[in-house]
Amino acid sequence: MPANKKYLSSPFQRFLKITAGFIGGYLVMFSFHLLMTLLFQKKNVIVTAGITGYILWATLLLLAFLAKNAWKIWIIYLLLATLFYLPFLLK
Repeated sequence: MPANKKYLSSPFQRFLKITAGFIGGYLVMFSFHLLMTLLFQKKNVIVTAGITGYILWATLLLLAFLAKNAWKIWIIYLLLATLFYLPFLLK
């Protein structure tokens, strides 16, 4: 039985969701761990980033596909990445 057309997104929205999940999720994850290096010792953050980074990235990837509008998720991910990176940049 084919899927109902009203639940499918357009090809461009699908592309935006994929890129937001992969690229935007990675930017948020990376900037979050940079922020953590300001709060904790760098060696501790680097050790835990291997595990927590993958979990955070996978969660953000999933959230991108659950969103109805891909533009909103891109804006949210870019704002979060900027918010997390700003203290590191100002230091």
